[in-house]
Amino acid sequence: MQIKAIKTGIFKEREELIPFIFKYIKKIPENSVLVITSKIVALSEGRVVSSKSNKVKLIKRESKFALKTKYTWLTIKDGTIMADAGIDESNANQKLILLPKNSFLSAEKIHKTLSKNFKIKNLGIIISDSGLIPMRAGVIGMARGYAGIKGVKSYIGQKDIFGRKFVYSKVDVADSLATVATLSMGEGNEQQPLALITDAPVMFTKKINKKELLMNPKKDIYAPLFNKLN
Repeated sequence: MQIKAIKTGIFKEREELIPFIFKYIKKIPENSVLVITSKIVALSEGRVVSSKSNKVKLIKRESKFALKTKYTWLTIKDGTIMADAGIDESNANQKLILLPKNSFLSAEKIHKTLSKNFKIKNLGIIISDSGLIPMRAGVIGMARGYAGIKGVKSYIGQKDIFGRKFVYSKVDVADSLATVATLSMGEGNEQQPLALITDAPVMFTKKINKKELLMNPKKDIYAPLFNKLN
């Protein structure tokens, strides 16, 4: 598997995303995954407000659940725990950038256009964003939406190297790819909002299950721990 982060010019608010991609990507090999930061998708959709806006109101409006803590607002949005409902001030030119309206739909539209333009059968699109893991320092990449690939690989029912069958094991493919791409694209002033992954060990598909990555909080293995923490 190879990851190539792509240097671009600064993406502007309300700029058209597809022409921007075509400007910097002239060819996509078969069986590739293109990772696009959610920030430029949101910018293309005009999901931007003034930094003088009431951020607390925005956070509550954009999330299903919001809890104020010492460091941030812990929120649940699109079935995922995140800080401040994903509202970002970095590289925003004194504005607030929200998450895309519907990252899965955005990924689907991009997938359809690029597949047709580059005449390829197997193509994955991931809309990525930064996220945090409890009790770990630093951000990782997370997939806010995707198209063209299965987001989860299940090992349930298969045997390990000693013949024992897996009962629960699954691999979070979409977030794993988002993470390796985020590492290559950077989080600062690198200006690399696109990353092309080739020869990735993924399963390509035309039908996406948008709920395959979601975990019922009541069944989350960490739930008992969180309940015990003060």
